[in-house]
Amino acid sequence: MSTPQNMTDKLAIGLSALCAIHCLAVPSLLLLLPSLAAMQLENEAFHFWMVLTVVPTSVFALATGCKLHQRFHLVVAGGAGLLLLLVALMLGESLIGEAGEKTLTLVGALLVALSHWANIRLCYAHHHHCAQSDAC
Repeated sequence: MSTPQNMTDKLAIGLSALCAIHCLAVPSLLLLLPSLAAMQLENEAFHFWMVLTVVPTSVFALATGCKLHQRFHLVVAGGAGLLLLLVALMLGESLIGEAGEKTLTLVGALLVALSHWANIRLCYAHHHHCAQSDAC
């Protein structure tokens, strides 16, 4: 099943994973390979553009899936994850420290990714059930 909702769920999972990898790996890579510092991978612009991309993607996919399977807790969990990502971006390292920003970002990215993963599974189960019973 390749629907726009399914594709955006997968995109949001990928973006969340990229965000988590960025938070965990970039500081280590900068220590190991100082020449990467010239790429400015650690600046706040990366976080801004990631959040700007993941918010509409997540809202679309989770809302579309929720209309299908009626599991509103996924929208709430995904929304909480998005809120954590936004709070981490707005407060930033200067107000909550590097550890606080990373913690909020990682927990938010995890909530977003898990919500989309569950959304994909429920949409697939709903579609599979409807195809077998012709009830939908």
